[in-house]
Amino acid sequence: MNRDQAEKRAAELRAELAKHSRLYYVLDEPQISDEAYDGLFHELKELEQNFPDLVSEDSPTQRVGGEALSGFETVEHAAPMLSLDSSAEAEAVERFHQRVVKALGEGATVEYVLEPKLDGASLELVYRDGVLTGAATRGDGRRGEAILENVKTISAVPLRLRGDDRPVPGFLALRGEVIMQIDAFEQANERLLEQGKAPYSNPRNAAAGALRQLDPRLTARRPLDIYVYDVLAADRLDVASQWETLQALKQWGLRVNPLPEKVDSVAAILDYHQRMIDTRDDIGYEIDGMVIKLNDLAARVELGATSHHPRWAFAFKFPPRKEITRVLEIIASVGRTGVVTPVALMRPVEIGGVTVARATLHNREEVERKDIRKGDRVRVQRAGDVIPQVVERIAEKGKRRGRKFKMPARCPSCKTPLIERGPFTVCPNGLECPAQLKGRIVHLGSRHALDIEGLGEETAKILVEKELVRHLPELFEVRAEQLLELEGFGEISANALIEGIEKGAHAELDRFLYGLGIPEVGRTVARDLARHYRSFDAIRAADEESLQEVPGIGPKMAEAIVGFFAEPGNGEILDTLMDGRVSLILPEPKEESGSQLEGLKFVLTGGLERLTRDRAKELLESAGAKVVGSVSKKTDYVVAGESPGSKYDKAVELGVAVLDEGGLVALLESKGVELSDG
Repeated sequence: MNRDQAEKRAAELRAELAKHSRLYYVLDEPQISDEAYDGLFHELKELEQNFPDLVSEDSPTQRVGGEALSGFETVEHAAPMLSLDSSAEAEAVERFHQRVVKALGEGATVEYVLEPKLDGASLELVYRDGVLTGAATRGDGRRGEAILENVKTISAVPLRLRGDDRPVPGFLALRGEVIMQIDAFEQANERLLEQGKAPYSNPRNAAAGALRQLDPRLTARRPLDIYVYDVLAADRLDVASQWETLQALKQWGLRVNPLPEKVDSVAAILDYHQRMIDTRDDIGYEIDGMVIKLNDLAARVELGATSHHPRWAFAFKFPPRKEITRVLEIIASVGRTGVVTPVALMRPVEIGGVTVARATLHNREEVERKDIRKGDRVRVQRAGDVIPQVVERIAEKGKRRGRKFKMPARCPSCKTPLIERGPFTVCPNGLECPAQLKGRIVHLGSRHALDIEGLGEETAKILVEKELVRHLPELFEVRAEQLLELEGFGEISANALIEGIEKGAHAELDRFLYGLGIPEVGRTVARDLARHYRSFDAIRAADEESLQEVPGIGPKMAEAIVGFFAEPGNGEILDTLMDGRVSLILPEPKEESGSQLEGLKFVLTGGLERLTRDRAKELLESAGAKVVGSVSKKTDYVVAGESPGSKYDKAVELGVAVLDEGGLVALLESKGVELSDG
């Protein structure tokens, strides 16, 4: 076969394979056997091997994962991928409908498209001239991680769109949800258990984790699926409604969920919601509610969006799932921050497609209040369909109960005497406690701390279990050749992690403080401490009286900070970290120009439009104000955006001045604070 013949045959094979992929993955109407499909695929692969210049981006052979990546590039979405306002209450749906009717005018026709709320990983797909050229995770809604090579391994994602029935825009950005079907999830877990590995906790986590594998070949091994449901941006999109959008997506060859319906009343919405609850166990994948979308796209533009969510859509969540099982044992589990949580080990029970064998009992007071004991029959729910918790004990007449559970006196991991902090029981041996080490490694490497890419839970777990990191400072001594001996690490991923650790070792003081996981010290307090003391040694040496001079730090917080640094084990580890392993970037002296609102306390509540909450907080703090989380008589202003909630009510009750977003902007401008889009 000469090259011209090969080119013609390759084009025929690509078209044939694309057709059968669509029939199988999108329409569920296969016309040929798997063996026949494999024969066509291998013929194309052989042609491309003999004539490498024939390989194209949209060739089915390019789905197979290539070499591992060193990291993910951050990319900006074509349009914001906003979250949805949500509630599990029918009254909230009625309020949403009334807001839409009021905004559009009493005479307007209001029609909605109802869709199941998929419980997976949200994704952006980008097509140029019909060819898949980009894919990204949702990230923060405006920027996400570029994962094109991983997404190409999902067979249900077309590499080239069909333009036979409807022209494909030159540029098309789509939003979809990557999921794992429950049957595929269970089969994958069976294989993991057979290999002696830990199973995935639920289909959503399994799907999200697969998308973020640095090695696309690992993604390819997981049975991922996708439903596409929205157009984020497009050139000359000729559709007028959400219903027509869904039809267009199907015509282009994309996999669209089969369950949407059009309705025009709240009663019909409630009926759909109940039918989804009744049938959710039969549809084969996880959903945790339904989405109500205004059908008319022009009306959507009129309604607009807040900085957080569109005003034309609403998520009507399902109530948590509940099942009955029996408590086999109650153990004390030590978390990253040292909080020791009572956990019920139970007879495994399936709740919404996930096998649950552990559930939190929260704290010692909660155990006492519910009086949960070993051997009790209990009702368990997945809160938010994710975190299992024991709701209540079910009385059994005539059955002798076990002894009351008592929290241990010493830490189950390091044997340090435990202390009580309110309703919580805490191990104070923070940086020396092995059970806390895994979580502390993850926290230290997190985005708002040292931002070490690739240092997630699985990596931290293997570092500790293989004793490469026995104490926190040893994280900065790990070498690439040691990682190469561990499962899951190749040369690229090992070097990438080491580079990330080395980069993270040169950190801003506030990021380092936050990463240490000091009790009561979140990002804001860490930043305030860094700005006030401008030295790690000064913070370590500060007493409670000195710490309370920092705005926002009270006696309880000061006591916790001093206690952390006074713990001998913590002191030794911090000394080791500071002895050449970590170098800190100190903040610049505070400029006097940033004191326009010095000493004023603000509370932010509700959604803001012109400014994000983070941006508003940044502007206020740059002007010397303090942004706090709760309303009291000492609060100077409450800034109330859309759907402000109980903080607004508290402000009115206490007579605290309330500003809307326009009022906040006017106040900032009057004080000479320069506003920008940043």
